[in-house]
Amino acid sequence: MPGLEFIDKEELNEIKDIFNNGGVLFRQGFENLRKNTFKVLEFEKKFSQFMSTKHSLAVSSGTAALRVALATLNLKKTDVVITQSFTFVATVEAIIESGAKPMCTEIDETLNMDPNDLEKKITKNTKAVIVVHMLGVPARLDRIKKICNKYNIPIIEDTAWGCGGKYNNKYLGTIGNMGTFSFDFAKTLTTGEGGMITFKNKKDFDKAKAWHDHGHDNNPKVPRWEDTRSSSGFNFRMTELQGAVGLAQLKKLKKIISLQRKNAKLIWNELKDLHGLKIRVSPSNSFETFDSLIITLKDKKKAISCRKELLKVNISTKILPEATTWHFAKYWNHMPELSSSYKKSLKVSFPKSEKILLKCVSIPINCKMEKNVPIIIKNSIKRVLKLD
Repeated sequence: MPGLEFIDKEELNEIKDIFNNGGVLFRQGFENLRKNTFKVLEFEKKFSQFMSTKHSLAVSSGTAALRVALATLNLKKTDVVITQSFTFVATVEAIIESGAKPMCTEIDETLNMDPNDLEKKITKNTKAVIVVHMLGVPARLDRIKKICNKYNIPIIEDTAWGCGGKYNNKYLGTIGNMGTFSFDFAKTLTTGEGGMITFKNKKDFDKAKAWHDHGHDNNPKVPRWEDTRSSSGFNFRMTELQGAVGLAQLKKLKKIISLQRKNAKLIWNELKDLHGLKIRVSPSNSFETFDSLIITLKDKKKAISCRKELLKVNISTKILPEATTWHFAKYWNHMPELSSSYKKSLKVSFPKSEKILLKCVSIPINCKMEKNVPIIIKNSIKRVLKLD
């Protein structure tokens, strides 16, 4: 499970460095105690350098990253933010918490936002689009960006599953107006919990930085307890412990992605000649992180059978086909803010997405994979395909 597979003495040494230099666990202030040790600030700087972007802000979670990014847009109750029907529930939750109305598009064969459906759903009330790079494969950003530029709508890239991936040789999360990242325990880069936001312009960065810190401007001319402010906010700060772990993990990110890509290729090389099996579509000029390898079978029955066969040999699946209730908007009738946007029930509002997802099986890619895993997976799927 990517980042967590590589937690070792490097993360521990970064944490020890905090305690060897005053033990300050707060991201700022206490200069007389911390001996110039600022792990979160250093993590933000190094992350910006890695991603070739000017501004990065570390926050407490990937969900917080989405909420803080949306806070820069001054959204009103009548405003609509569009995202996609296949994502984690947090994407829509963040829109609701921002005070705006969520709207979800269908997905296409990339399992990401369908650009055609996006344009159909845009109205005068659409104020932002959150495009999600689900499970490590980029969305069709060229087309989506062209549509958003046409209507002057900002793009937020939800890059929770795509940290380190690229599209047209640019890092995911740096192509839209803002990019959000998750560092939870199952992500490519982990700090246990935590997240990051990247920004194209300093104005958005400054606003987000203040908003995630109760509105603090962090004015250097006054002490923090007399700090100036220009808006309200909330507390979504990252702790120094998370920042320390992030620094160590960031050094390993390229290695992690390289191993995931290598192992995904090894598995697909065993599967690609099996009749009745397809791999998920990736847009041209994609550099996938391969959080998972997603295969498409004939129908829902085959997909479920595939999962059962894989579990028999201790190979897990991820989200598809077993956990769609948390990742597919069809099941989110508990969110009246979302369901009220549709004339029909959410259960019948995404037929194209449902048709695609029901046939999919997602195989998580571990970095430390045993050599016999690809052939074990192949033999299990062969048993399913021969059930015809």
